[in-house]
Amino acid sequence: MTPATSTHCPYCALQCAMTLTPDVGGVTVAGRAFPTNRGGLCKKGWTSAELLSSPERILEPMLRQPDGTFAPASWEEALDLVAGRLAAGRAEHGADSVGVFGGGGLTNEKAYQLGKFARLALGSSRIDYNGRFCMSSAAAAGNRAFGLDRGLPFRVEDLGAARTILILGSNVAQTMPPFIAHLDGARKAGGLIVVDPRRTATARLTDDGAGMHIQPTPGSDLVLLLGLINIVISERLVDTDYVARRTVGFDALRRSVGRWWTERVQEHTGVPVWQLRELARRLAEGPGTYILTGRGVEQHADGTDTATAAINLSLILGLVGTEHSGYGTLTGQGNGQGGREHGQKCDQLPGYRKITDPAARAHVAGVWGVHPDSLPGQGLPAVELLAAMGEPGGIRCLLVHGSNVVVSAPNADRVRAGIAALDFLVVCDFFFSETAALADVVLPVTQWAEEEGTMTSLEGRVIRRRRAVDAPAGVRSELWIFRELARRLDAPGVYSANPAEVFDELCRASAGGTADYSGLSYGLLDTDEPAYWPYPAGSTGTPRLFLDRFAHADGLARIVAVQARSTDAPAQVGGTLTLITGRLLEHYQSGTQTRRVAELLTARPEARAQLHPATADRLGIADGGWLELSSERGTVRCRAEASADIRADTVFLPFHFAGDECANLLTDDVTDPISGMPEFKKTTVRVRALQEAGARA
Repeated sequence: MTPATSTHCPYCALQCAMTLTPDVGGVTVAGRAFPTNRGGLCKKGWTSAELLSSPERILEPMLRQPDGTFAPASWEEALDLVAGRLAAGRAEHGADSVGVFGGGGLTNEKAYQLGKFARLALGSSRIDYNGRFCMSSAAAAGNRAFGLDRGLPFRVEDLGAARTILILGSNVAQTMPPFIAHLDGARKAGGLIVVDPRRTATARLTDDGAGMHIQPTPGSDLVLLLGLINIVISERLVDTDYVARRTVGFDALRRSVGRWWTERVQEHTGVPVWQLRELARRLAEGPGTYILTGRGVEQHADGTDTATAAINLSLILGLVGTEHSGYGTLTGQGNGQGGREHGQKCDQLPGYRKITDPAARAHVAGVWGVHPDSLPGQGLPAVELLAAMGEPGGIRCLLVHGSNVVVSAPNADRVRAGIAALDFLVVCDFFFSETAALADVVLPVTQWAEEEGTMTSLEGRVIRRRRAVDAPAGVRSELWIFRELARRLDAPGVYSANPAEVFDELCRASAGGTADYSGLSYGLLDTDEPAYWPYPAGSTGTPRLFLDRFAHADGLARIVAVQARSTDAPAQVGGTLTLITGRLLEHYQSGTQTRRVAELLTARPEARAQLHPATADRLGIADGGWLELSSERGTVRCRAEASADIRADTVFLPFHFAGDECANLLTDDVTDPISGMPEFKKTTVRVRALQEAGARA
């Protein structure tokens, strides 16, 4: 009998446990008991093994030919070509002419080695990753408030004892369905509160007395939170003892929110005064209160300030760092947490160290066996990095790992134009994604069940990803690719292709950092004992953070007063609406994987723009009929889905699709000045009906 392998799902950061058993028909997936998913999986998890044997799998290196087609090549030929072009580009245009774009789905080992490869083998500061589009605002807010960024500073299972859970801007019922089992206690207590412009599957969990759905105008979350803070202060609901003992900055906060009285907040958000007051009072009833934020409130040009306001509300209520309450942010990508800890971000070194910190540079350089001065400085965040493609003095060669930027990045037409202006593009992937289709070289890499590695879940738990099947003969791990390219480039440092050896080095490099993994090893993780970072050598890890002190030098949390920059919604005149983007149950990220699974694609074969029936009727758009959405950046054509679950001034479009249905043809690449997060959740668009015959014209 073929042995079963215990591993974890390749998709979201809940990292549901599963068992894989190879058989003659492929690989059988079964749910496995684990605190986060309790044996359950979503549609994506149950069908994940189909990707391993997909007929669309790339099985050997592919080189673009003069006529634009691709032809197979040997690994020697492909790597010699890549190394030669990278070396020539650096010699002619400098090290920073070579850019690296990573992904939040890479294992910790690959994310670590990618950052090392960029800075040592390439000598380039130009590295960032798609987590900049996901967690960056929450991370920036957490770092400045707490001195540390871990999505959930407590265990997911702790939520089961909650009486009140406020979820801002996250549709967990569709993005990570097994998570909703942890909401049952709050629902039974009538305390599940969901803030979302749409009546999502998560919002419907509040029906029948289970809680409350609050439906603000898109982009008004910061005003909503400032108003709640004002109510908490004015009604004397502040935990004054906690604030005095554990925080600084309250007086500035109190002065800053006075202008957001309830009637004014109602005017700007559309949320009734009674609902605002009821919500604030419910949150103050603790213990047993948790506040959770998601991308809906963070993917804005003021996303860091909005996440900060949610943290401020949590702090003045005394929720953070206590046994039975808390604040957290829901990481989206599979390794969104670990991926940002160990060197993929343009401003960080392993262990969540700042690349501008001399002590951090000295420590990591010592592990790598180089002089600190040889490390490049801070680079460009993702949107700026992509905007530099083909520009004078900008990126001339780009390496992409685990990302599909022409679908996932904002202002997608600009990104496509930037790629066309490159001298050389290399993409590592297992399918011909829309980005891989534009590459000069495509290198086929191993998938999740074909490799060893570690991931870090949304609760900061480091887990083992185990190999269940052999990879096809022609594909390679990125660790092997980094080693082979580094050898060809005569790079300093050692590049192991053994994941366990890379992890051991990662642990040494992280020692003493904020995200300290130095007490971890494959041997320890193979026991499946819980391993929450920080996990310094000699410790047993940290399931719940901040119980005694925050990570700032004085042990106190920072309450940072913030203000709304703009509170006026765009005029809803004619067909002008506010676009928000998001996920569907059946698909994941840019759809590169899930659009290749027959069951998932059959269930959701196309993008549909959701708008209110009254709005659709006013614009002459039939349910299922064709419509066009346009902004200053581009145009999308797709079918309509009329639904009373959305505000009449809003239109929703999923971001999993490509071509004419690509939502990011519309979105703006303006970014948050602190986090570099793009404005995905508030785009002014013009909507009009299309005749069936002209739908794809």
